[in-house]
Amino acid sequence: MACLFLELVTPDNILVSTEVDEVYASGSLGIFGVLPGHIPLLSGIVPGEVRYKIGSNCESFAVTAGFAEVLDNKVSILVDAAESAQNIDIERAKDSLKRAQERISEIRQNKDIDLHRAEVSLQRAFNRIKIARKY
Repeated sequence: MACLFLELVTPDNILVSTEVDEVYASGSLGIFGVLPGHIPLLSGIVPGEVRYKIGSNCESFAVTAGFAEVLDNKVSILVDAAESAQNIDIERAKDSLKRAQERISEIRQNKDIDLHRAEVSLQRAFNRIKIARKY
């Protein structure tokens, strides 16, 4: 009975291209949901979660920044990177989190470290761990 079309796209791949019943995403103004018949919408996507339902099945992705467009029962979400919750390696994400925390703590001694990049890495690792544990 799905009548909403979802595309989740990164620069490297089309991760999802299917009919769904509902979509939820982390937008720049908070989490938003989309059901069939939703009004047109354009939103920034912040690092967080994109999830969708088909019947009683729910799929979830940890995503980085991007944007979403809702138009004519189609949801297009374009992000820099995305990873399915079931494919997240929690140990690898914990290692990334630890490295990012170490880089941030070293900034006082080493001005060559890019603070913004370290903070983005920290946020991405934390998000991946949170999404993987949730599912």
